[in-house]
Amino acid sequence: MFEYLHHAIAQYGYFAVFVFVALESAGAPMPGETALVTAAIFAGQGTLDIRWVIGAAALAAILGDNLGYWVGREFGFPLFYRYGHLLPIDEGKLKVAQYLFLRHGGKIVFFGRFVAILRTFAAFLAGVNRLEYKRFLIFNALGGVIWACVFGLGGFFLGVAFETYARPVGIAALLCAVIGAIGASRFISHHANALRAEAEAALPGPLFAPK
Repeated sequence: MFEYLHHAIAQYGYFAVFVFVALESAGAPMPGETALVTAAIFAGQGTLDIRWVIGAAALAAILGDNLGYWVGREFGFPLFYRYGHLLPIDEGKLKVAQYLFLRHGGKIVFFGRFVAILRTFAAFLAGVNRLEYKRFLIFNALGGVIWACVFGLGGFFLGVAFETYARPVGIAALLCAVIGAIGASRFISHHANALRAEAEAALPGPLFAPK
């Protein structure tokens, strides 16, 4: 995959960066971050312009996340709402998820940009949980631009050494996300009744799939 990615960026440049990052952001398992760092290394060697590399990655991250958000909002919520009982996810659990996402969804969207698995699914989950679009767009844009600048400039100034540095940092961020998810799951299980009451107060009545 790395050889193919290297070849694609060498041949198609900014377009390849845009495609890989956009697809990853929309929910496809693609190496968007690796594409960005690889292109930034090329820019450090004078083959590409780092400004266009960062711009292509930031634009792709924002647009890809918007596509993931739309798919989650239009198709994810109705599926969970109608067939969630098969997992099982009842309306109460779905309402708690929406309530928590409404309170902390912006943070998830922003910081999820820097965590491997969350980067792929954060926008989709934001759509499923009906995060206000304006709020989503703000945190999405901030996360996409800052992420593109950090990893783009890191690859540009540090070259191949940044790849060695970025990989363990990404793994550490993923571990932190997993630990956080486990902690959140335990917190929710211990405070299920209270959270259900808060969610019901914030989102009274039955939930409806967005039109």
